[in-house]
Amino acid sequence: MGLMKQTVALIDDDRNILTSISIALEKEGYNVQTYLDGESALIGLTRTPPDLAVVDIKMPKMDGEELLKKLRKKSSLPVIFLTSKDEEVDELLGLKLGADDFIKKSGGFSIKVLIERIRVQLRKKNISSLEDNKNIISHGKLKLDPSQLECEWAGKQLPDKLTTTEFLIVQELAKRPGIIKERSQLMDIAYREDTDIEDRTIDSHVKRIRKKFKKIDENFSAIETRYGSGYRWNVS
Repeated sequence: MGLMKQTVALIDDDRNILTSISIALEKEGYNVQTYLDGESALIGLTRTPPDLAVVDIKMPKMDGEELLKKLRKKSSLPVIFLTSKDEEVDELLGLKLGADDFIKKSGGFSIKVLIERIRVQLRKKNISSLEDNKNIISHGKLKLDPSQLECEWAGKQLPDKLTTTEFLIVQELAKRPGIIKERSQLMDIAYREDTDIEDRTIDSHVKRIRKKFKKIDENFSAIETRYGSGYRWNVS
């Protein structure tokens, strides 16, 4: 875990879930912040940013979707969505909004699985501190600073920050412009130990990335889809 404890924020209107997850996380050595609604969570997360947030989608005052939209305006904080629904559309919506991962409460919700997903996301976040990831990457209009997870296009920072997962995908593509990266390769980079990720998850992330770049440059076309293969960073 390192010298400093990492902090996980839990946002859920179900006190029983907050209590059970909090106890489990504290046993694993994490600090825990808890919030019962999105409104108080937004204030708390802004004042005292955690290392990761676990957010329930359905909540009073401000639901998880609205909370995530507001967070993504200023933060690349890793976010794992919780939902009581078992519908595929919810997962795609969560990824579209900028969630890094997604876990369903229904069908035998496992706190052990949640804790492992939290570990995966925190390891991804810490990748930027490794020596081989500290170098600034610049290609044409793109500038990436892995140590700060900052991304610029044509000298401007993206209005909506890239999530950690999105940043890793852009970084992997931009490291070798013109080289096609298969979806499986991008999944390995973005999710590492998590083997339950499907192709459409990467596609959802790429759509979200393009949308963020197009807020600065409506003609953005640097990420090229190679149908049947994957994606590449366009050098033209």
